[in-house]
Order: sequence, then structure tokens, then C-alpha cells
Amino acid sequence: MPTFTALTTLPGKDNAVALGDAMENLVPEPTGVGVLEVEDGSGLYEVGAYFVEAPDTTGLAVLAAAFGARDFAVSELPEVDWVAKVKRELAPVRAGRFYLYGSHDADSVPDDVEPLLIEAAMAFGTGHHGTTLGCLKALDRLVTDGFQPLPVADIGCGTAVLAMAAARVWPGTMIASDIDPIAVEVAQANAQANGLEDRMLCLEATGFGHPDLAEAVPFGLIFANILKAPLIALAPEISGALKPSGFAILSGLLNEQAADILAAYAAEGMIVHDREEIGEWTTLCLCKS
Repeated sequence: MPTFTALTTLPGKDNAVALGDAMENLVPEPTGVGVLEVEDGSGLYEVGAYFVEAPDTTGLAVLAAAFGARDFAVSELPEVDWVAKVKRELAPVRAGRFYLYGSHDADSVPDDVEPLLIEAAMAFGTGHHGTTLGCLKALDRLVTDGFQPLPVADIGCGTAVLAMAAARVWPGTMIASDIDPIAVEVAQANAQANGLEDRMLCLEATGFGHPDLAEAVPFGLIFANILKAPLIALAPEISGALKPSGFAILSGLLNEQAADILAAYAAEGMIVHDREEIGEWTTLCLCKS
């Protein structure tokens, strides 16, 4: 069955939400409508919808004009078995002592690694992206240098691969939190698949807004593999939640964004422990002075 998408951008959250609501009345009706802020500081919002029939382009044009949006870009998506594609294309990843793999590659796990099973159906946060890979390598360097910064929090955890990696090398319970309840379910499933369900506390939370996070403060290590804007917004909370000489491993930022992140955290008393660029992405390991 073919799938069609229709995407546009426009300024203002309220206007974007209203456009998304109006799209629900199109015929044929969309199977889903989403409104997302464009994370580039422009103030624009992206409004998109999926259709199982070709959408009414005239109706879309009328809505775009009525709400001051750009013309909709309509595309037909090819039929793809995404899980099968991921299984074919996502080979195991080695990041220092950590080895990320899917169950279809279980026979490939070497003896001298810390294995982390991430299924193909849960493919975000598998280690193939430069941000996740950079965070794992930064963690590996801390372990190699003899640090044991406990307790650990993984803020915006996604698959919780970073919290699980910490649980592979250090004792105690790791906290993994995400604003998205589906991500929290994925984190719990991954912890169970790796035999770490008793070592992981998976929470739905915005930033540090959960009593279990507040109770665990101060942390020895905080992961935040998210985006530039929330990383800057969280700088006071992350610094404030760390022990003296605690670490923050930050990623989700483009190389050219690193200077802004460093400035925000320097203002909170954080200094660079190490940094690494992988492709267009930077990972920062900062220490609370």
C-alpha cells in the first residue's frame, strides 16, 4: 500500500497547531498529523501528515494560504520493510569496550567486549549515529582512566543504550529518563533484553522534573544526548545536579554548535575533559570544576 506525505513550515506554534487540526478535515483524511518545532532557532514549525491515498493538493494549497504556510511538499514514499532493511544495513558497532548488535547478529559477539543488544525495530540510538557512538567512546575513556562517577543519569535516553553501557561497567542502579513515554517503554524493553532490568530505573520526565531524579542528586555522571537548544536550557540544571568533579557527556550537537554549548556550560563552572568530532557531530565530556 503506498504512503504519501505532505509537509510544510510556518511561524508560530499556535498557528501551526491550528493548521494541523484543520488538516484532519481533509478528504481523503490523513492517517496521522504531526506538528514539530524546527530546532534551528528560526521560530518555524513543521506540519506534516501521512496519507494512504493521494492527498487533495487543492485542499492543501487552500490551507497553506489560509494559515500563511509555505506550499505543501507532497511525496509518495516507497514501500519498504524497514525492520528488514535495518537488519541488512545496521551491522554491529564497536565503541571501545562496548559492542552493539541486534539479535540477528548474536553469533558475532566477541568474548572481550561489553555486549549491548538493541533490536532492529528499536533502531534509534543503536550506536551507528555519530552522537551515540561519541557518547559511548567518551564513557569508555572514563572507564579506562579509572573513573567511577556514580550515580548515573541518562537524560533524554531514547533506547537507554548509554545508561545500559554504564550498567555494564559500574555497580548500582542507572536512571534513564525521557520526555517521550514510548521511549521509556523502549528503554524498559531494552533493559530487560539485556538482563539489566534490576539495574535500571526508567522514568518519564522533562529534564530533571521527576522526584526519583531529585532524590538521586548529586550525580557523578550525566548523559544528555539531545539537541542544542535543550542542552543550553538544561545547563544550570545539569551543572547543579552534578557532584564536584562530576562529569557530563553531551551530544546531539553539530560541530559548529559546540562553541555555544561550551560557553553555556562554562558559565556554570564546567570545563572540558575531552571532546571528539565524528563526522559532523561533536561529543563533549565536561567536568564540574
